[in-house]
Amino acid sequence: RLHDELGLPILGVPKTIDNDLGATDLTFGFDTAVHVATEAIDRLHTTAESHNRILVCEVMGRHAGWIALHSGLAGGADAILVPERPFDVEEVCRLIRRRHERGRYFSIIVVAEGAVPLEGTMETLSAEEDEFGHARLGGIGQRLGPEIERRTGFETRVTVLGHVQRGGTPTAFDRVLATRLGVAAIDAAHTGNWGCMPALKGNRVQLVPLREAVAELRRVPDEEFAVAEVFFG
Repeated sequence: RLHDELGLPILGVPKTIDNDLGATDLTFGFDTAVHVATEAIDRLHTTAESHNRILVCEVMGRHAGWIALHSGLAGGADAILVPERPFDVEEVCRLIRRRHERGRYFSIIVVAEGAVPLEGTMETLSAEEDEFGHARLGGIGQRLGPEIERRTGFETRVTVLGHVQRGGTPTAFDRVLATRLGVAAIDAAHTGNWGCMPALKGNRVQLVPLREAVAELRRVPDEEFAVAEVFFG
């Protein structure tokens, strides 16, 4: 709006770990966040299996479940819960019980912070709002863990990765991607292509209008989630 309505010379870059901008195939920060979350899930496997526990790992992802999907798939999660697909708590518990019946006495459940259960089954949001007017997420992991333990009787622990995913050393992929996008933004400024954002399309960087860049969220499609579902349980 500042560019379109006031004519201000503005450029954008796709910086978000959530990978939820519809105009670009990838955002920088996402690969690093997935790497951090995957490493955490790998470590959680050790204590889950040695103590026969259910471990719920909450990762970031308010409206899109890309971090949960990729880290859960890479880390061998037994169930992944994302904002795009309201989940049935009892179905999650049935999956855990089936694993126990087969002698698999531990389970890893990866849940995005914005994941919600089917309507009327669990409270997920607090009444508070953040500084941007968004509903402050109420900690789905902290609610889901006790609910699983209550329904199954299996000891359940919760790990919330939180802002650990947002900092630290970026992966080589993110460093290269951010550099490519940054150079494209500088070139756009030099040529006066204001009101745009460099985006990754396939393996090519190209400029897209800012209005297009923020027009819609890039959310997890059913066909990509179906790949992860093959390994649930």
